[in-house]
Amino acid sequence: MSEIAVIVPMLDERPQLPGLLDHLERFAAAAEIVLVDGGSRDGGPAYARRRGFQVVDAPRGRARQMNRGAAVTGGEVLVFLHADTRLPADALALIQRACRTGRCWGRFDVRITGHSPWLTMVAAAMNLRSRLTGIATGDQAIFVRRTAFEAVGGFPDQPLMEDIELSRRLRRLGPPACLAGPALTSGRRWETNGVWRTILLMWRLRLAYWLGADPHRLAARYR
Repeated sequence: MSEIAVIVPMLDERPQLPGLLDHLERFAAAAEIVLVDGGSRDGGPAYARRRGFQVVDAPRGRARQMNRGAAVTGGEVLVFLHADTRLPADALALIQRACRTGRCWGRFDVRITGHSPWLTMVAAAMNLRSRLTGIATGDQAIFVRRTAFEAVGGFPDQPLMEDIELSRRLRRLGPPACLAGPALTSGRRWETNGVWRTILLMWRLRLAYWLGADPHRLAARYR
């Protein structure tokens, strides 16, 4: 049984699966890897299985899918990786080292790939905010000891801000390990919808969430 399990939620990710699976293969010898599908209709799960990866089904919703992945894996440390995020080559060693120092959870600094020069600033702001607040986002490849994950009840069953809420709960157990990394994540969301428009939208949604807004209503605004 591997010490680390890498859990990847996916939904209609067939176009980027070749690159994702090539990336995950680098870690397959040292980590348990599971893809959790939320009802894809693009043939992605079948393709991943043909490539030799474990794919399990779950009700649609990133939180539900990641909780399902945690339930079917045996790793002592869980790494939650978005399908458009890539871990640094030495990620597993960095995670193990952080856990040996007594940290029960953490995340990586992030670098956003794309054409817009503003993405460098966006990533720097994300990393600084995370270090100051102890809150991590899913783009930062959150990792957590299974015992801590179970102690806080896993990801909350909500359609948005599940990573923010998990961080809030884990922060009560201790501060995160902030690993320099970086993890690389796609800037497609920012570039498709406009960098500043996306930034303003996310800040409005986060502020509304902190003020107690219903995550289901926020998810509708996000979509």
